[in-house]
Amino acid sequence: MKRSFLRLQAALMAGLMFFATDAAHAAGGPQPWQMWYQPAATPVAERAFGLHYALIYVITFIVLFVFGLLLIVMVRFNAKANPVPKQFVHNPLLEVVWTVIPVVILLCIVIPSWQLIFYQDRTAKPEMTLKVTGYQWYWGYEYPDYKNDKGDAINFLSNHIADKDIDTAKGQVRMLSTDNPVVVPVDTNIQLLITASDVIHSWSVPSFSVKLDAVPGRINETWMRITKPGTYYGQCDQLCGQNHSFMPIEIRAVPKDVFQAWVKDPAHKVPAETAMADTPAPAPAADEAKKDEPAAAEPAKEDEPKEEGQE
Repeated sequence: MKRSFLRLQAALMAGLMFFATDAAHAAGGPQPWQMWYQPAATPVAERAFGLHYALIYVITFIVLFVFGLLLIVMVRFNAKANPVPKQFVHNPLLEVVWTVIPVVILLCIVIPSWQLIFYQDRTAKPEMTLKVTGYQWYWGYEYPDYKNDKGDAINFLSNHIADKDIDTAKGQVRMLSTDNPVVVPVDTNIQLLITASDVIHSWSVPSFSVKLDAVPGRINETWMRITKPGTYYGQCDQLCGQNHSFMPIEIRAVPKDVFQAWVKDPAHKVPAETAMADTPAPAPAADEAKKDEPAAAEPAKEDEPKEEGQE
């Protein structure tokens, strides 16, 4: 029975690693039939995903162990195999063991979880700041540390691109690409200040392991340090109204020299090829890529500025 248990455990672990390897080939956005996480692009994501996979091993072992105990009880102590059961009330050693072991397991989970929570909270030495503001239903971005060549603060609005305007030749992805992608440098500690102007939104980028609520009247803080150039996608993760699903996030992480050139002329769009990732861009749904979205999906923004450099 011990050999069978070990074989079953090895098969399960091999299956887990198969799906983890499949996810490793995904880009900074969702893929068809993708399982598990997108590849980590920040130190926070690496730690978060590592803790997750470690807990999968722990949970799998516990489930198999308990399942094995149940099988033993069913086979050895059923009424036919054990017609006269023993009568006893307490087993002090067993009671101590089944109390101490779960406590030790919980401590092994809690300690690294606390460490991760404090690590992802904020960075002690931010090299730049990116302010994110959620609107119904689009995002606004501001770079407080930078000004363009005209001396104006860099800020712009970022809206999703309608289905009919998607150009796959430019690497645009349905429901994920935006008209003004966020441009940030790699290998830089970026402080994120996230807020909202109307209702609660949530700025979420899975590859960065960043998901933080944007609350009106409050500024929440987190950070990211992107280690790989590429284009990364996210979405609003808080149900915020009619066009909640039309609030994508597109981030282009570029080398520092490219970022400095963009700062001088933010109106210049950094092409997707410049933010070249190690993996292909996420593929749009083939049967839906050319469909026009409902008219209600177009956010009404008559009262909001549309020009870059205004907000």
